[in-house]
Amino acid sequence: MILPLLCLACGFAAPLQDNAPPAPAAAELYEDRPGADPNGIDRYYMGRQIARVMGHQGANWLERRTRQQEEDLNTLIRLLKLEPGMTVADIGAGSGVIAQRMAPKVDNGEAPGGVVKAVDIQPEMIARLRGRMKQRGIDNVEPVLSDPTDPKLEPGSVDVAVMVDVYHEFDDPHAMTAALVKALKPGGRLVWVEYRAEDPRVPIKAIHKMSEAQVKKEASRPEFGLEYVDTADALPRQHVITFRKPAADEAEDAAE
Repeated sequence: MILPLLCLACGFAAPLQDNAPPAPAAAELYEDRPGADPNGIDRYYMGRQIARVMGHQGANWLERRTRQQEEDLNTLIRLLKLEPGMTVADIGAGSGVIAQRMAPKVDNGEAPGGVVKAVDIQPEMIARLRGRMKQRGIDNVEPVLSDPTDPKLEPGSVDVAVMVDVYHEFDDPHAMTAALVKALKPGGRLVWVEYRAEDPRVPIKAIHKMSEAQVKKEASRPEFGLEYVDTADALPRQHVITFRKPAADEAEDAAE
């Protein structure tokens, strides 16, 4: 049975109303007022009400047996175009369902081993993820305990950063996006995977969905310097929306 009241985000926002104020440079993008949807918090970003976070208590739902059928995780991994040797960041990794599937794609035993940085703000999720990887003998997933505005990733270290149904719950999406862009290598990709707001048949509460247009609006802020790549709608319920950080020589050409 599908649970329309939950989403897949894994605690990558501050606890409900205990929200730190946004950075002054981005303050005009936020509005603090009573939320129209009780499943959201009293903060809006670029016109979008931010959703309440799903905490570690929802880990069993993340690991449900029907998830492959409902969301086609195999196709999701294929759409990410991962390669051996890559450093991939799973943002809001939760208990590691996605990280587990990405791990063999970046380390196939032939090329220099790649790694998956499994980033989450909840210590409980990090502990559960560690146990999951140990149980399955996966040694190239590195848990990273992060902050609401800082993924704790080294600058210029990540080839692909993936956010699976978590971005819409970021307490400060502007600060987090800026931090993720900083963590990307030149030419690196930032990928939004979000339930399609355009499709009323997707059995998830509206506040836990995002339209392609809204993702593009938020990701295209000029201060981020990201380039839109494409949108894949091959999944049953989600968009896969990819942006790219220009390579160094491309950035130089654009400045001339």
